Order: sequence, then structure tokens, then C-alpha cells
Amino acid sequence: MDDVAQPKTDTAGRARGRSAVDRLRNWFPLALLLVLCLGFGVMSDRFLSVNNALIVMQQSAVLLVAALAMTFVIISGSIDLSVGSMVAISALAASALSATLGVWAILPAIAVGFLCGAVNGALFAYGKIPSFIVTLGTLVIFRGVVLLYTGGAPVSITDRDFLGFYTGRTLGVPNTVLIALSATVVAAAILNQTVFGREVRAIGGGERVALLSGINVNRVKFWIFVLAGALCGLAGLLQSARTMAATAQLAQGLELDVIAAVVVGGTPLTGGVGHIRGTVLGVLIIAILSNGMNMTGVDPYLQNIVKGLVLIAAVFLTIDRSKISIIK
Repeated sequence: MDDVAQPKTDTAGRARGRSAVDRLRNWFPLALLLVLCLGFGVMSDRFLSVNNALIVMQQSAVLLVAALAMTFVIISGSIDLSVGSMVAISALAASALSATLGVWAILPAIAVGFLCGAVNGALFAYGKIPSFIVTLGTLVIFRGVVLLYTGGAPVSITDRDFLGFYTGRTLGVPNTVLIALSATVVAAAILNQTVFGREVRAIGGGERVALLSGINVNRVKFWIFVLAGALCGLAGLLQSARTMAATAQLAQGLELDVIAAVVVGGTPLTGGVGHIRGTVLGVLIIAILSNGMNMTGVDPYLQNIVKGLVLIAAVFLTIDRSKISIIK
């Protein structure tokens, strides 16, 4: 009897331990966000003001939309290093055509992002080139196009309708924030409520199993990158509105913050799992970390070190090692 009871007790203990670890992984992003808010609130009287909250939201709008794009890619088990360059080339399209199209410059921005994503998706899904290599190459190519077109000079936006709409506010909330939140709702609906969203998770969880279950893996991979490109196009529009111009250096290095936001939000690079809610929390963590360090006078060079440490700590605490047979 004792021999039978002992394994049951051990199993129950392990189950409770695993449940506690799972809760830690699920609640870590929110707990980290609260700790950052309380810490910076103590160090600076201005941090917890309504005005600063709006500033943080406005600063994080571009990062949020780009991170939504990366969430789909990472959940599928891939990576996209070209998001910063896609944002830049889409911002260039919006800036160059704003004088002609005004508010509707959003259309060419998203269209350019769509085409860039289609290039990435076709080379990855049908060309069978690893996503890391494909997007590393297009990162350089898309940035080169921006440099070639601008010659290093900024392309300014002067259209009043464009600036009035995209830099304006509705009920005190910046329109860029409202657009980013709308994109978040749509992205969450696609991931959680559609067949496409379930296929994205299935491919990330096990591509061979997904293929055997009847999923057209290549088609889904292609459209994942197209969707990511379109979202980066929207992010490019928002970035051009924020800076009122497109420059050759626009969004340079954005991909690092985007990946950090998605991973800190609880979406592992191993794919198969993840959610938009976590990405939103991750974006807020990155944005608040930058905003708080600026307000408290932290050395700009030290800020990058802190961001890197936060990213490593987040992955160390939240990664489920039992589901990964090989770390490489």
C-alpha cells in the first residue's frame, strides 16, 4: 500500500510544482510591468502622470504594430529580421505620396509592406531558404532601396490633411495610438478566432504533424510573412507621421526591440505558443523601460545593457525547458 501511495504523492507534488512554474511564466510579463511602473514612479514624480502615460502609448504605437507582425512569425517557428527595413521603406512610400494622396497615403504604405512580405514569404516558403537568411538579406536590400531613393536626405511630409489626421487626437488620445489598438484587436481576432490562426500555431508546434494533418504549410508560411509585411507597412505609416518625414536611418535596429518585446511578452522563439496579450505587455515593458530610464537620467549607453539583461532574464525565467530536447 505504501509503495502505491508514494508514486501518487510524488506525481501530485510534481504536478503542483509544474502548475506553479506555469503560473510564473503566465504572470511574469504583468508582474515585471508592475514592478517597473512602481520603481520608476518612486524615482520620478512625473512618471505616473497621465501626460507621461499618453507619451508612452504614443512612443510604443509603432513598436506595437511591428511586434504584432513578429508575433505571427515567431509563433510559426520562424524569424523576420527585416521588420525595421520594411517599416522604413513603407514610411518612405507614405512620405513620398502624402502630398498627392493625403490621408490615403496609408494605402501605398501598406501595399509596399505587403509586397516586401510577399518577397520574404515566397523565398522562405517556396524557395526553401531559411527565414533567418532570407530576412537578413532583405533587411539589407530594403534598406538599400531607401538609401538609393533618398540619397541620405529626408523626405519631408508637408500635407496638412495627412499631418492633421495622423498626428491629431480624438478625445485626448493620439490617433496613432487608436490605430495601433485597432490593429491589435484585428490581429488578436485573426490569431484566436480563425482557421489561419490555428494553422499558424500548428506549424510552429510541429511542421511535419501539421503537414500530415492536411495543412498547406507552404501557403500558410507565405501568408504569415505577407501579413507581417502589411503590418510593418502600417507601422511605417505611423512612424512617418510621428517624425513628419522618412529618412534613411528610420527604424534602424527596430527589429531588436520588436523581438525583445515579443519574447519578453512570453512568446518563445521555439514557436507553437504565444498570444497577442503577451506581446502588448512586452511592448509596454520595453517602452516603459526606455521612458523610465530617460526620465531618471540613466546613461543612454547603459540603457542598452539594461534592455539586454531584461531580455535574458525574461527568457531564463519563462522558457519551458521540458519541451525543448536540444538547445541550439
